[in-house]
Amino acid sequence: MKYGKLVSLFLCLSVIGFLLVISSAHAQIKFNYSIFFPAPHKHSVLATEWAKEIEKRTDGRVVITMHYGGTLTPAPQVYDGVVKGISDVGMSCFAYTMGKFPLTEVADLPLGSKSGWAATKLINEYYDKFKPKELDEVKVMYLHGHGPGILHTKKPVNKLEDLRGMKIRCTGMAAKIVSALGGAPVAMPMGETYDALSRGVVEGSMAPQEALQGWKWGEVVKFTTENYGSSYSTGFFVVMNKEKWSALPPDIQKIIEKVNEEYAEKQGKLWDEIDKAGRDFTLELGNKIIPLSSEEDRRWGEAVKPILDDYVKRMKEKGLPGEEALKFYLETLYKIQK
Repeated sequence: MKYGKLVSLFLCLSVIGFLLVISSAHAQIKFNYSIFFPAPHKHSVLATEWAKEIEKRTDGRVVITMHYGGTLTPAPQVYDGVVKGISDVGMSCFAYTMGKFPLTEVADLPLGSKSGWAATKLINEYYDKFKPKELDEVKVMYLHGHGPGILHTKKPVNKLEDLRGMKIRCTGMAAKIVSALGGAPVAMPMGETYDALSRGVVEGSMAPQEALQGWKWGEVVKFTTENYGSSYSTGFFVVMNKEKWSALPPDIQKIIEKVNEEYAEKQGKLWDEIDKAGRDFTLELGNKIIPLSSEEDRRWGEAVKPILDDYVKRMKEKGLPGEEALKFYLETLYKIQK
């Protein structure tokens, strides 16, 4: 009788131990994701889909909680927040911390990009080729870039002279572009721009057309100038805390990298979809889109060329391959947009 009880006890303990091992092997890994876009914005929606896809493919072993609108870390602090472990994953743009990612500033130069898909494909190819050390503090999930950054104003801008002295909200490289075009740059995060435009603190802003709907600028501007000759993109990042990444089992890392590859493509296409939506939105409100003549557009392009030369010079002073990065960008962009 006593022997039987001991056997039963041993079996029970063995089962409990086995269950604990299984439970430990499949323990949930919980991550926080910081994103500065508001929850309803389509980029937040897509980021949430990315998180849910990872949860699905890992059979619930990885669960990611979203924090929208910069509530966990404001846009300029998202990257450092990931490095320090305030958040585990974060999305923001490089332009909010100019100087921190010098070589990658090539992604923001006024190169005349024509689509978000092209800008996104290009910045990921750039990263794969150059593996810039400035991003070594994190694990890059994927990068992306918005559609053509052009001018949106409260009064019409038909030629360069019309822009002279106008207060234009911008950030990062766009500030240099505004200065080169004769405007007066005013540094400001996206979240503050609607009120600034509404109250007349600024007279316009540089951004892709998606901002006309996604950030409701179409309600407070009246004109969009198609200055594609001097258009730019802005590089965005989705990164993970490096220690958290290294601690993940290899099978989960492989799953996440596959999802990243798919969502970089989705992100690029989304930029173009929301650009079209922003264009439709502003036209429905009765706002006007001003196309530049070929000659005038060339003038805008010529005006910003010194910015490219300055980039190469600054990178050379830092011992970075800026000339090679710019050459790669121009040649690859030409092939993509051919």
